[in-house]
Amino acid sequence: MDDDMMLPIGAVAELTGLTVKAIRFYADQEIVAPTTYNSVGYRLYDDEAVARLALVRTLRELGLDLAVIKQLLERRISMRQVAAAHADAIAVQIRTLQLRRSVLRAVADRGSTPEEMAQMHRSTKLSDAQRRRLITDFIDDTFGTADANPELVALIRSTMPELPDDPAPAQVDAWLELAELTQDADFRASVRRMAEYQAAERAGGDTTGLHHELTEAVRTSVGAAIAAGIAPASAGAIPVIDALMARYAATFDRPDDDALREWVLRRLDVAGDVRVERYWQLLAAINGWPEPEDLAPVFAWFGAALRARR
Repeated sequence: MDDDMMLPIGAVAELTGLTVKAIRFYADQEIVAPTTYNSVGYRLYDDEAVARLALVRTLRELGLDLAVIKQLLERRISMRQVAAAHADAIAVQIRTLQLRRSVLRAVADRGSTPEEMAQMHRSTKLSDAQRRRLITDFIDDTFGTADANPELVALIRSTMPELPDDPAPAQVDAWLELAELTQDADFRASVRRMAEYQAAERAGGDTTGLHHELTEAVRTSVGAAIAAGIAPASAGAIPVIDALMARYAATFDRPDDDALREWVLRRLDVAGDVRVERYWQLLAAINGWPEPEDLAPVFAWFGAALRARR
């Protein structure tokens, strides 16, 4: 092409929206070289070079680095490959921004300190795999040394926190509380005691599992007593307790005597850590599940009524 048909660098800058400095930089980096030089050494560009520079500007605005752009222009990789990889990278950036927005909303709602905000940001940046590993570590530590109920362990392992890409502030709060709870040494020790107690019961012949029917009977009978305003130490609680103990006696094939009632009290005491209920509530909040029923008041009433009749 004749030099008269080529554009000097200033004109190329006007056409592409790039600065003269940027065009020189791309030439030095062997991204887009001048087509030729005129008699006094000035850079000249033909239409193809101008188009390549315009493409470079577009790709840079999309966030591609120079190494990838150079490979594209040299046809060493395809635009499809670059677009797919870049789309994945943008998806990660969007998720990061959404999490940051959720953290800031939670901070605004809670009036958090700078230290709390930093902790929230670190915790929410964990990947799904890292969050699962946090819960798995909790399960392994608390249930790993005991012959706990396999149904319960399988249930806990199958219900992992799945923080959405754009969590609500309440979900951020729930995740932070769950992460803190599962790392609490006292809570782990409490759950471990439950697992060890279950193991001892299973070794003694208790293989009846989670006793869903018994739990439902307690929930229904005691829930009705609480709704009716019956105090656990009152005479009105006696028929409720007697009926429930008859169910326990039938389920475990034991006589309904003082020993059975002490044994049930022991089970209630071991399983009475309200933080276990909180664990399931937080998990439901994170995953967007319906809030589970809080049975802590029900079993607290049941235990108090049994103690009143010792």
